[in-house]
Amino acid sequence: MLRIILLQLVTTVVAALVAGMLGGLPALWSALLGGICCLVPNALFALRLYVSARKPGGTNPMTFFFGEFFKIATTFALMGAIVWLYHGVNWLAFVLSFIVVLKSYFILLFRHRP
Repeated sequence: MLRIILLQLVTTVVAALVAGMLGGLPALWSALLGGICCLVPNALFALRLYVSARKPGGTNPMTFFFGEFFKIATTFALMGAIVWLYHGVNWLAFVLSFIVVLKSYFILLFRHRP
């Protein structure tokens, strides 16, 4: 899970830099914030699962479902906060960055390991 979070962090930075080169500083910030809206909830979810797996008895399905609910709620809360607080959002950069970071784990799925 740590590799997925690190990959999402790198993807967020790359998407923000590309958006910044194409659309300027507002696009860079919007893409960075869009990636963070995906990265932070996923990192919190991974941390929760890691801590739960270290407890005696391990994890149970409710831990996963509660964590997934919390992840979705956190994603919506972050998006709402950004829309409410940052009025100069470049929507194209924001949404595309969110989608790219959200789907970046496909890179690890298709990576060939000997």
